[in-house]
Amino acid sequence: MNWWIWVWHNIERSAFRSWIVLLSAALVTFFAVTATSLVGGARASLSLARARLGADLIVVPQGAGRQMENAFLMSAPVSLWMPAYVADETAQIEGVAAVSPQLFLFTLRGATCCAVPEMFMVAYDPVTDFTLRPWLSQHLAGGLGIGEAIGGSYVFVPSGAAKILVYNYPIDLRGNLEPTGTGLDQTMFFTFATAAEISRLSEVQAEQKLNIPPDSVSAVLIRTLPGYDTSAIARQIQRTIPDVEAIESINLFASQRSRLDSVLKASLALLFIIAVLSVMLMALVFSIMINERRREIGVLRALGARQTTVSQSLLTEAAFLALVGGGLGTGLALMAVSLLRGPLIAWLGAPFLAPSLLTVFLMIGEGLALSLFTVMPAAWMPARRLSQMEPAQVMRA
Repeated sequence: MNWWIWVWHNIERSAFRSWIVLLSAALVTFFAVTATSLVGGARASLSLARARLGADLIVVPQGAGRQMENAFLMSAPVSLWMPAYVADETAQIEGVAAVSPQLFLFTLRGATCCAVPEMFMVAYDPVTDFTLRPWLSQHLAGGLGIGEAIGGSYVFVPSGAAKILVYNYPIDLRGNLEPTGTGLDQTMFFTFATAAEISRLSEVQAEQKLNIPPDSVSAVLIRTLPGYDTSAIARQIQRTIPDVEAIESINLFASQRSRLDSVLKASLALLFIIAVLSVMLMALVFSIMINERRREIGVLRALGARQTTVSQSLLTEAAFLALVGGGLGTGLALMAVSLLRGPLIAWLGAPFLAPSLLTVFLMIGEGLALSLFTVMPAAWMPARRLSQMEPAQVMRA
């Protein structure tokens, strides 16, 4: 107990220098955890979005690939239309196993049924669909009927209402999909039949009509047969069908992934520089702190204190400061990522999935470990050198 009191007394006595060590550890940890949270969360979000589509290829109007990506990732308003026969023609291409068309409808702004300001609407064909079918088979055996929908994790029925009004048409929300951190979380899915009903009745029920060009689709999702070259199929589609663009799922969100790679590389380089400078600063601080205690340590050695006791006390101080600094940096990083999610998404150009509770605990462990790894080497060298000196040599001015 007295040993711990002595350690705490030493920290208090060198409060200013202790704060320098603590804040240096917090800075390194804050930067590392923030970068890990942003890049890791964004990559997980992009992977989940691509998996949710469940397609090997996506066919959209020529030049509309970036718009389609922004619609899925950021729920950005889009207006993509191409002839419905594109779905039939792609189904005839060798190597295509299944096709399913989708309609991207207008984004609702200021929607009271969404936890974010905008809600994206997508209509799908229940007969050919393979994107939502796995979820529907597990949760809604009968699928969706006219006037029914499923929503992303942010979509909900407004308080005090029984249904969601879309263009003044009542929609029954049957369930919510698991979060992805992308625009899919603020998307409502319903069938082509429901979309047609909304469009038909909006002319008399709503302030603005929902216009859907006849015999049109926005995108065609494609699954290929095993053993076929997806790239070759994409090229064949573009040669066979005019004015369309076939995007491989592995190439989806390529610009976002490239930006994340650049952010990660820059973050690692900057983290390395900050860590090296922090270790050098802390080594200097610990050397000054230990030099000030030379006489005290010399007396303890003369009274019979072992070398390991002296070095352990000094390293305990360092470990305590490292853990407190690491905890502070980790907490601030997680708080900043949570509170500044909107501006960070805009800066990244990609959404990111909020970490799960398990991931949060792993990040806390990562932050504390990194803090110890940064602080302890800075304290170990001067502590080891001083503990190996003879008592008389230690006390010599």
